[in-house]
Amino acid sequence: MSIHPTFENLNTEIMEQHDCIIIGSGPAGYTAAIYAARADLKPIMYMGLQPGGQLTTTTEVDNFPGYPKGTDGNAMMEDLKNQAERFGTEVRFGLVSKTELATEVGGYHTLTVDDSIQIQARTIIISTGASAKYLGLPAEEKYMGFGVSACAVCDGFFYKGQEVVVVGAGDTAAEEATYLAKLCPKVTMLVRKDSMRASKAMQNRVMATPNIEVLWNTETVDLEGDDKGLTGVRVKNNKTGEEQSISATGFFVAIGHKPNTDIFKGQIDMDETGYIHTVADSTATNLPGVFCSGDAQDKIYRQAITAAGTGCMAALESERYLSALGH
Repeated sequence: MSIHPTFENLNTEIMEQHDCIIIGSGPAGYTAAIYAARADLKPIMYMGLQPGGQLTTTTEVDNFPGYPKGTDGNAMMEDLKNQAERFGTEVRFGLVSKTELATEVGGYHTLTVDDSIQIQARTIIISTGASAKYLGLPAEEKYMGFGVSACAVCDGFFYKGQEVVVVGAGDTAAEEATYLAKLCPKVTMLVRKDSMRASKAMQNRVMATPNIEVLWNTETVDLEGDDKGLTGVRVKNNKTGEEQSISATGFFVAIGHKPNTDIFKGQIDMDETGYIHTVADSTATNLPGVFCSGDAQDKIYRQAITAAGTGCMAALESERYLSALGH
């Protein structure tokens, strides 16, 4: 079914109805698109605010299978996009700004795109990802990919044999610091208070690692560098006011992630931080025909390859859902 309203009534009429719409365009979204298109679901993808997702902020991707020499994050996303389009995915620019999700099996879910266009689908695959939280320093953006990172597992290898700094006090920061300590001769951990939020087990692991130095009551003032990248971190003791410069080529921000799921609040089950709940061993949500893949539902691994795997799962489950409806 296809209804084509006039321009004046775009706000009130449904323009199109489809079997499958994918929201988001990172590794999860593109993998879902590839599988959905090969299953002849003729998927529509809306790319969102950050086409390609978080990997487009990464200069080098070295741990995704199939790239023995590594690849650029933007190049990899372009490869995935081209592959999805080759099988028939229609990739569209646009931000889904509102959702009205059906609660009955077989019902149409309604999406509003860019606050103006409405579109419906029997299945929705949410692949909106999560955004790393940063300190808000202008230099973070300047040195992004050239010293600044929010993922030690993703980028730590590039700093092997170099001195690095980790910011944060929770389990993630402790895990990042201990991971980097296996690769780097010295890891300096910056903690704003005189204690950590991390579990006792993780704190004990940090304290037992000889090449991790914890600076308590310490905040980042600025980042230092040159045209090649980061060279140091300027910090301040918030008790004494004393400032110092720490030599480092890597600055890992580990103060948390925020899932990009605000538009689904009140409709889909999620935890207090916004990560969408899915059924065990599945990408299905509490609503029929709504599936979630990638970092919007994964607060543990947050890797491109695991996101891609759940994208595959979501597409296969969408196909099975539609088949059960007789589509």
